[in-house]
Amino acid sequence: MQTIFDLQNVSYTYLEKFEALKEVTLTMTAGEQIAIIGSNGSGKSTLLSILNALIYPTSGEFYAFDNPVKEENFNSLEDNEFARYFRTKVGFVFQDPDVQLFSSTVFDEIAFGPLQLGFPREEVIKRTEEVISMVGLSNLRDRAPHTLSGGERKKVCIGSVLSVNPDVLLLDEPTGGLDPRSQLWVIELLQDLAIAGKTIITATHDLDIIEKISTRAIVFGEDHTVKADSDSTVVMNDLELLMSANLIHEHMHWHGKLMHEHLHSHIGEDHHEH
Repeated sequence: MQTIFDLQNVSYTYLEKFEALKEVTLTMTAGEQIAIIGSNGSGKSTLLSILNALIYPTSGEFYAFDNPVKEENFNSLEDNEFARYFRTKVGFVFQDPDVQLFSSTVFDEIAFGPLQLGFPREEVIKRTEEVISMVGLSNLRDRAPHTLSGGERKKVCIGSVLSVNPDVLLLDEPTGGLDPRSQLWVIELLQDLAIAGKTIITATHDLDIIEKISTRAIVFGEDHTVKADSDSTVVMNDLELLMSANLIHEHMHWHGKLMHEHLHSHIGEDHHEH
């Protein structure tokens, strides 16, 4: 399998003093479905930003498609052939749609990526119409994205990435803040994209979706290091690991595929279970 991302002892520090990642060594290959999990502040979003070449390691080496990724190579897409190649291959869906969306209509938003990458106008229109139909936004194509619901805005964000048809999708908390129907739509879309051969890398702390969207799980601890890198099912059944990473607490237990919280009573109080 082709190696897509290779990180060797990668660390990242914000403002030269706030450590976000510490000596991370990982290899990711084509066609994998990977969940990056950890509590808030553990480094998940920072890792995704490095994988998308939005920021660059403070120390260590990062390679994508067997090429070193360095800031000087990404200053201009026009001047750097690898940077252009990278942007056609890797798409990033931000956690907050409002960070990603800026065009005046849904159509323009989804057309923006192919236009920036220099596709012919006819190809841009064709791709945009296909993606708008695929994500179910045909009746909203002329609406301003900021007037849409949270689930609709998330669809626009995903559509704006899919219109470039990348091989690799990076998603930061894709189901966060969505209603159940929109969450299910995102999960099923990611499953369909995986079947189509896309590489899906998702950062999330929503434990309920891990085994639905991934076969490999990478767990970050609160010390910003990798605590586990294994089969998703193995990770999700390691309660001690999940507790140590502050993803569950000691009174949470699995019942089949559902996790329930047992509220243990104090002496003299009734015992309740939810």
